[in-house]
Amino acid sequence: MRILHTSDWHLGQNFMGKSRQAEHAALIAWLLRQVDEHGVDAVLIAGDIFDTGAPPSHARELYSELIVRLHAAGVQLLLLGGNHDSVATLRESSALVELLRASVVPSADAPAEQARVLNLRGSGRAGCIVCAVPFIRARDVLKTEFGQSAEDRQQQLLTAIEQFYAATYAAACALRERLMEEGGERLPIIATGHLTTVGASSSESVREIYVGTLDAFPTTAFPPVDYLALGHIHKPQKVGGREHIRYSGSPIALSFDECMQQKQMLLVDLDASGLTSVKSLEVPVFQRMQSVRGDLETLAGALARMAQETPQGSTTWLEITVSSDDYLPDLPARLQAMAQGLPLELLRIRRERASAAAQLFDVGGATLEELDPQEVFTRRLEAEPDMTPQLREQLAMRYGQVIAGMRDEEGGQA
Repeated sequence: MRILHTSDWHLGQNFMGKSRQAEHAALIAWLLRQVDEHGVDAVLIAGDIFDTGAPPSHARELYSELIVRLHAAGVQLLLLGGNHDSVATLRESSALVELLRASVVPSADAPAEQARVLNLRGSGRAGCIVCAVPFIRARDVLKTEFGQSAEDRQQQLLTAIEQFYAATYAAACALRERLMEEGGERLPIIATGHLTTVGASSSESVREIYVGTLDAFPTTAFPPVDYLALGHIHKPQKVGGREHIRYSGSPIALSFDECMQQKQMLLVDLDASGLTSVKSLEVPVFQRMQSVRGDLETLAGALARMAQETPQGSTTWLEITVSSDDYLPDLPARLQAMAQGLPLELLRIRRERASAAAQLFDVGGATLEELDPQEVFTRRLEAEPDMTPQLREQLAMRYGQVIAGMRDEEGGQA
């Protein structure tokens, strides 16, 4: 069986006042071509289908288009809820989606219900069993106890998540045995997850990433599945060098610090013996994004070079960091003048000064009303020049989890 593993699409993202609608539409068209070209049996999206709990109408339309077009192609689709997704939003259409060869798993419910069968394209025969585990919220697996310390709660959560995976894996094994008794072949078992994990090692520890949950789930706590399809981390990577534990990464750059990454999806081949191969499928860039740093003198030449590299008929979105100790009140105007007439669009201008905190200029035309709380918080973090990328990512993740939890408690309307 061949599965296409992807994650973190973030449909509906508003990027500094810019819609990603055209990129996501191009991504869907590209995916459909790859599905046919590479003989894919099923597509798996490991969380963060939408960017917010209340996605705009165009994001819902793209979601529906993806489901309908894969159904027409005879390809099964498995959608897992992520921390950005609202359980209520994903659940509202799940019954209808099931009629189109797609399964949606919005939240961590009964482990026995998380074991799903993915079928081979065309024949309809079972190809593998999936422990379909979405993003696990603490309230899904824990009951709050009065007087419990943060450390005790973290350890309890780690144990609860490990037990949830173990119970789901036991259900998948029982399903495999039942299908074999009915005359079927031995099926490989895979699992999914939307979380942060670390490579197994003797010094591995659990660190806090947001209040009440975990920074990193140890790989030793996962069941012995043939393949583990992970989402949440946007950079594609093996976990701890393990071939069978993978983050596919996001298919498009969702921030300027991702624009240098080669985005990809993963073609996962399995048979009765288990995992046979994992191949990366490079995703083309549908919208050029670039980050550049320098003083005003060097930036003029850099902008000219980037303009020459921009394909005809398209534009490059830019983040510019100006390295200067001189106070320039007309800095945005100067840079806009440099880019005048070039196929470049300045979305963010930063002033990097040795003697003071960086200043951030938003020239994308976005108003506060157009930005969601997550983006406002992220922009504020990016205005701190001394903050490490790791700390910035952790704080943004904490805040995102809080916002997602509030949305779910209020039916996705927060």
